[in-house]
Amino acid sequence: MTADSQLPQPADGSPAGGGAAPTGKAPGRAELQAEVERSRAELGATIDALTAQLTVGYQARRASRVAREAASDAGSFVTGAGLPGDHRRARNVKVLFGSAAVVAAVVTFTVVRRVVGRAGRSA
Repeated sequence: MTADSQLPQPADGSPAGGGAAPTGKAPGRAELQAEVERSRAELGATIDALTAQLTVGYQARRASRVAREAASDAGSFVTGAGLPGDHRRARNVKVLFGSAAVVAAVVTFTVVRRVVGRAGRSA
């Protein structure tokens, strides 16, 4: 996927950035008006794309998808398939395992502290 294919396309279907090429002569009023309309369409498409990505619903769906992928990849890792080839997904698996280790350590510390505290009071 190229960087150009990730850019939003104008609503009228014309290619993004399709302005008039410099030919050495001054563009006419109609050409300038068409360029302004293309630029407005591109700007509108960009704003719509950014607005959609900034909504809470979009962010929640994205976080949910990433969490499901990390859990699935962690399951694959545990069953012997190894880490995924994508470095971001591999990082997410490592973060998931690290988080699980921290939670396990905190729970163990809390349980040991309470057991030792009760043993100290009964002595």
